[in-house]
Amino acid sequence: MVLINDNSKVLQVGDPMPHFTLPATDESTIDSKALDAPVLAIVFTCNHCPYAQAYEDRLKALYNEFATKGVQFILICSNDAVNYPEDAFEEMKKRAMEQQYQFPYCQDESQDIARAYGALCTPHTFVFDRERRLQYKGQVDDNWKNPNAVKRATLRDAIAALVAGSEPAVKEANAIGCSIKWKPSVLS
Repeated sequence: MVLINDNSKVLQVGDPMPHFTLPATDESTIDSKALDAPVLAIVFTCNHCPYAQAYEDRLKALYNEFATKGVQFILICSNDAVNYPEDAFEEMKKRAMEQQYQFPYCQDESQDIARAYGALCTPHTFVFDRERRLQYKGQVDDNWKNPNAVKRATLRDAIAALVAGSEPAVKEANAIGCSIKWKPSVLS
């Protein structure tokens, strides 16, 4: 496990959302151009990372808080499933069922989408407005170990601001988590 405490340099706040078409664990295909929710939260995550696991319940709570307010959540796993078989698509399907995800959990097998977004770790979040311009990127909050000790719920605050028609007060906060598990061919 390689800990990342950094943020993406690929997408800057205000940049347009990179398009994707990805398979989801519910057997659907998610085409980002077809998503019409006013706010879109993209979360790069995976099955095996302890940071990603620690945030699952918080992401589900955010979904429950904001789904009826025009917010769509999409989870994307971009990890190398050959060297990390616990992140293989069949395992993702199991995890989505066990966790009772109410949002799509997609596989980025080529890792092209993670590269397009500049995803560094799991979890790494990117929030887009109605025009699909990046408004927030980075962490879910500032305490992955203890949800009761969170002082800055930056993802929640960014989403709430966008839902209210405002700009997020914090637009970037370093993502903290396990590094994306790149395929050897990507690293060379």
